[in-house]
This record gives sequence, C-alpha cells and structure tokens, in this order.
Amino acid sequence: MRHLKAGRKLNRSASHRLALMRNLVTSLLRYERIKTTDSKAKELKSWADRMIGLGKAGSLHARRQALAIIQDRGVVRKVFDMLAPRFKDRPGGYTRIVKLGWRRGDHAALSLVELVPGDSTGKAETPSRKSRSRRATQKERGAKKEPVPRQSAQKTPA
Repeated sequence: MRHLKAGRKLNRSASHRLALMRNLVTSLLRYERIKTTDSKAKELKSWADRMIGLGKAGSLHARRQALAIIQDRGVVRKVFDMLAPRFKDRPGGYTRIVKLGWRRGDHAALSLVELVPGDSTGKAETPSRKSRSRRATQKERGAKKEPVPRQSAQKTPA
C-alpha cells in the first residue's frame, strides 16, 4: 500500500522524474504557460506553487532552495522579483490547468499549464458569473421577443 507516498511516478526512475520536473518548472516560470500531458501538469502544479511560495518568503534560504530546483538564475530572479510581488495577497493556487484534448500521435491527454493573472485583490481577473436559465435571462430583458411574421412563399400572378 502507498500510504503517505505523495507524488506521481510517471513511469520514470527517480532521477529521470526529478530532471523532468526541474525542466518543466523552469520552463513554466520562464514562459508562464506551457503545454504538456495531463498527469505531468497535475504534478507540475504542486512544484510550481511551491517555488512561488519560496519566492514569497523572500529569504536567502528560500532563494537557495529555489536554486536547487530551478535551473536558471534568471528565472529564480524573476520568481523573487516579479512573480512573488504579483501573488503577494494570494494565499495559494498560482497555476491553472486547462485541458486541451488529445495529442494526435499517441492520443495522450494534453493540458495547458499557466500562471494565473495576479492582482491586488488576490482573486483571478475573470469575473464570477451566476448560472441562470434561459428563461430567467429573458425575464430580465423584459418580455419575450415577438416572433417575426413569416412571409408566404406563394407567387402572385402577374
């Protein structure tokens, strides 16, 4: 049984898995949006959120911990100087996974992993909508739209 064994194996050895996640995290934080498979995206989400959390800590120890995972000093600088202030009021959930469909060659499920846009309120920029029925929206607009009278297709003799 795998009690308390966190993380996905992704059908790779431990060293391959570590190298894969380091590459994916570095790419995601550099470009802020990458396309990968669903299972890799789900694992990447926790790694990326942890790196941004280290950036928000801002200490020298946190910077060294981030450098142990992220492979580019410029990306670490970006996390600590640009991304951490962007998410300073957000308590977590810095990444978003959007399912894209299936890859053509091997029919693997693909996802887009992206950093959510940060703002001062700590919420995403997309406004929340209440789900309403079509009838309710028609009532809000007023009365029902009256149907347009159909023209008869009969020809009149000339």
